[in-house]
Amino acid sequence: MTAWFAHRWRVALLLFAVTLLAYFPAVRGSLIWNDSDYVTRPALQSVAGLRRIWFEVGATEQYYPLLHSAFWLEHRLWGDAPVGYHLTNVLLHALAACLFIAVLQRLGVRGAVFAGFLFALHPVCVESVAWISEQKNTLSTVFYLAAALAYLRYARNREPAWYGLALAGFACALLSKSVTASLPAALLIACWWQRGRLAWKEDVAPFLPWFVLGAADGLFTAWVEHSYIGAKGSDFLFSWPQRFLVAGRAFWFYLGKLAWPAHLIFIYPRWHVDPARAGPYLFPLAAIVLLLGLWRYRRRSRAPLAAFLFFAGTLFPILGFFNIFAFIFSFVADHFQYLATLGIFALAAATAARWRSPLAPVAGALLLALLGVLSWRQSRMYSDMVTFYRTTLARNPDSWMGHQNLGVTLLGLGHIPEARQEYEASLRIKPNNALAEYDLGNVFYMQAQLPAAGEHYRRALALEPDYVKAHYALGRVLFWSGHPAEAVAHYREAIRLDPTLPKVRGDLGHALIAQGQMAEALEQFRLGLRIEPDSVLINSDLGRVLVQAGRPADAIGPLTRALALAPKDAEVQYNLALALAQTNRLAEAIVHFLAASELKPDDVDTRVNLALALANTGRIPEAIAQCEAALRLQPGFPPALSLLPQLRSALGQPGAR
Repeated sequence: MTAWFAHRWRVALLLFAVTLLAYFPAVRGSLIWNDSDYVTRPALQSVAGLRRIWFEVGATEQYYPLLHSAFWLEHRLWGDAPVGYHLTNVLLHALAACLFIAVLQRLGVRGAVFAGFLFALHPVCVESVAWISEQKNTLSTVFYLAAALAYLRYARNREPAWYGLALAGFACALLSKSVTASLPAALLIACWWQRGRLAWKEDVAPFLPWFVLGAADGLFTAWVEHSYIGAKGSDFLFSWPQRFLVAGRAFWFYLGKLAWPAHLIFIYPRWHVDPARAGPYLFPLAAIVLLLGLWRYRRRSRAPLAAFLFFAGTLFPILGFFNIFAFIFSFVADHFQYLATLGIFALAAATAARWRSPLAPVAGALLLALLGVLSWRQSRMYSDMVTFYRTTLARNPDSWMGHQNLGVTLLGLGHIPEARQEYEASLRIKPNNALAEYDLGNVFYMQAQLPAAGEHYRRALALEPDYVKAHYALGRVLFWSGHPAEAVAHYREAIRLDPTLPKVRGDLGHALIAQGQMAEALEQFRLGLRIEPDSVLINSDLGRVLVQAGRPADAIGPLTRALALAPKDAEVQYNLALALAQTNRLAEAIVHFLAASELKPDDVDTRVNLALALANTGRIPEAIAQCEAALRLQPGFPPALSLLPQLRSALGQPGAR
């Protein structure tokens, strides 16, 4: 028994080591694609944010609260540093492989260890492991396999505690990713594979709560995908024959990538589906023929049919019958089949275990080494955003989304001309591309070409009238172009479409002030703070507006909050100092004026207001020094020219210090 445990530990350590080695280039990588939407954003980093993760649909990219709670905890541990998230994902993948081995051994599947290493090292899994956002795959698979292991223990001894543990693990898997809803069906397939039959009371009845839970979670996820993520519109209008054709081709695509993992691409070309052509029907028909053949073969062995049912059943939600946002640019993705691969790896390993030859271990080791090298090479593309997108475009140059996102990356790096070229390339491939029009508007906005920016934002809205970001951006252009009333209309529409955007409320507040609607403006700032209490920008803006409105006492609270969040912000220090000075708290005001002056030494307004505060506390020589410094920075600055003679005159009076 001791030797058996020692062997399992050696296998586990080896598996973790080779997995880490295969994915080492990705561990050193940066954030890519939509990782910033999953790594906990500032508004959710507090305890209140954790509450929102669980109880507010739309607070996170997808409603997977256990996944986002894990990200929340990880952010507490290492902040925004990508290496921590990458390393966690690799370790979760290795842990899933270990649990996979344990499940297969519990089921009595031969070649279980080989299957675990196939799963750990196969390059089709790289996308799920190297992409931080796909921690939903690795984490949910760990819970999925742990739940399966617990249920198999329950099936053997019928102890209620193991059933409860299995059901809890299943719930955790669902709260990490809804594709794990297939677990009860997978366990029934395993039961059928072992005994060739299913008993209602013994096998099926225990899973009835699981099926209800899984169905409810799946329907809820489909609703979120449609309502919050945007899986709707003309890009998703497929007839049922078209969906049938997509599903048939996708099934063979995924099976092919497992058998021959060459030319793996982050964004695969999106197929044109034409139900009028006969050729595409060969894919689903071939899948049906394969199913019928495996059904007849079951009398000799049930294993191939069981593997087929597991693979196809796990893939079913993403084969095309339901709308998924990614279908806007591709019908397939490597990470979609992460969980489904387990069935094929189990069958492949069990088949290989039948090979009785001295060469078998050598051939197996060579295959794993080859897969590890391929995964290592595939992981390199995740090193940074530019490499990631350029590698994708080198393999799929007609990817409009690839050009689009490369443009976003280049714009973020300040490479404006190159970003514009990528957006224009995206528009050439997909002319009715609201996203590219919006991003081209951003290019012109950054270059202060407001009319051109506004034109592209209007085109984006013509293509997609409910485009929240385009409404906000056009409102911003109109405000800075001197049209606050039109800006207000677009800000209001953005808020109507998405009431959870604090910055839009802040900018609406400024536009309302420009129209003289101070009361409503202040209310918009306060509503923004209810959404994001820790927003430096809104706290600062609210405080500044209150100071300008002659309500300095009310301004101190939000400005103090802003300063606690951003102590190095010179503008916040300055506005808080003004509020304190106007409420006769001069000693405190001087402290903040001095801090603002240190942070922004060339600001003449800060120096003059500091001089006034110093003068009002009797510190005339220091006040004179600040006025003189302001005039050195800006000769002829009127407030300093006016104040300086008064200070020099006061210096000669009795009692002046």
